[in-house]
Order: sequence, then C-alpha cells, then structure tokens
Amino acid sequence: MIVVTGATGQLGRLVVRHLLDLVPADQIAVVVRDPARATHPAEHGIEVRAADHDAPESLAGAFHAGDRILLISGNQFGQRLAQHNAVIEAAKNADVALLAYTSILGGPATRFVVADDHHATELAIEKSGLPFTFLRNGWYTENYTGQLPTVLAHGSVIGTAEAESRLATATRDDYAAAAATVLAGEGHECMTYELSGDRAWSLREYTAEVSRHAGKNITYQQVSAAEYRQRLSSSGLPEAMLSVFVETEDAIARGELATVTGDLSRLIGRPSTDLSAVIRAGLATG
Repeated sequence: MIVVTGATGQLGRLVVRHLLDLVPADQIAVVVRDPARATHPAEHGIEVRAADHDAPESLAGAFHAGDRILLISGNQFGQRLAQHNAVIEAAKNADVALLAYTSILGGPATRFVVADDHHATELAIEKSGLPFTFLRNGWYTENYTGQLPTVLAHGSVIGTAEAESRLATATRDDYAAAAATVLAGEGHECMTYELSGDRAWSLREYTAEVSRHAGKNITYQQVSAAEYRQRLSSSGLPEAMLSVFVETEDAIARGELATVTGDLSRLIGRPSTDLSAVIRAGLATG
C-alpha cells in the first residue's frame, strides 16, 4: 500500500491526485488527523487512516508491513521535528518497505533555519535503517505568486536580497508529481533527489514578468533586514516567524535556492512549470 501523510494539506492533496493517475485507488491510503476533512480520498475509495503526529500512540496502527510511505514535512516550527520522529518510529516498528521524505533543496549544504529540521529528520531516517528516498524540494513558485494581490496593490516586491538574486522554483504540483512517481515506481530506494525548476530566475526578472502580464509597472524594492522585519511584523506575521523569513532572504542572496539539477523534470517526464504560466494563472484567479 502507498500511504501519504498530511494528505489534506496543500501538497498532500496534489500527491494523492497524481497517485490516482498511476495506481488503483485500493492501493492508496492516507493518514490524517481529521478523517472528516479527507473527503476527496474517501470519495475515490482510498483508505483513510486516522492518526495524529502529536500523539505518537495514535500512529501505532497507521502503517503496515510493506507500506511505501510519504512523510510530508510539517509546517509547525518548534514541533515538527518531534512529529517527524514519531512517524519515523512508527514506520520502523511497522517494517515499512520505503519511507520517502519531503526535505529541502541542498540538504546539509543549506544554512538557514527552515532547513534545520530537515537536516535532523534526514539523519533520523538514515539511523532508522529503513529504505528511504529524500525528495529535497526547492522553493515553491507559489511562495511568490501567492502574494500577487499584495504586490499589485503596492506596486512592488519587497525583500532583502539583491534584485539579481536567483531562485530555481517549481510549482507545488510539480513537486507532488515527483513524489507520486517515486511512490508508485521502483528503484528509488536510498536515493536522494535535488528537486528544483529547470531555470533559475532573478527577482528582477520576476517583477518584469509580473509587470508584463499585469499591464502595470511592478518594481523590486531591496530593503534592510530591520525594515523587512518591521514590515512583516506590521503585516501581522507572528513574531516567531520573523526570523524565518529574514533568514530565508539571506539564503536566497547566497544562491542556496538557485540550484538547477534536472532531477525534477527527469522524474516527472516533462519540463517544470514555467514561471510565466504560473504568473498568468495567479493573475487570472487573484
């Protein structure tokens, strides 16, 4: 059985949809905290297993011997490493056939706070002795295009990195397709994939592309870390997340999210989704 954790989240839902194109529904199961939210899997005949990553005892029956599991990384900083460890322990006890994990592009070479829990989780998986696949996802294109309404309202993209700083992003759907390919395929045991878009684009190029499609001049505004932090705080971002965003800008400036390997397009059998297409779609729905 192929088992997807976090299947009601943004990435997990897309992984399930791609799996349905690759294997019969009765070969898929999802592990969710609230089964009532797993309406799409249930409607397609997918087995829904209830478990809470914050309650390790609930994971005891979530996995079975021979399962191929996708552990989608959590988004609760300060809690997600313990959550990941609970899943790893349950998977080990169940003697699963594969544990795939959505990690971060660059692995140990990355040096910002978002990466720390990923590094620790990879080490824990390696120590578990389970066959594994590390899906080191780069930045989502939607991290930028999801902010298009605000960008259009203010006429600018704000950051601390220089305008020529580059990112090799891909869409959430691209990364989901890669995960589904690994889970449904063979020969991915003990493999690490560095997943990113086929072309790195600069922040200056991004604003030019938004301007072209929006018919409005959008600029990139580089500000100091202190000003960036203040603006984030004023927008309502929780205090605990401010350093995360600021450190991510530093990583972008260092080029840590600009690596292009081709692993993603090779796995999914097509080019990664073009930035221009995502911008057009974002403007159409924004």
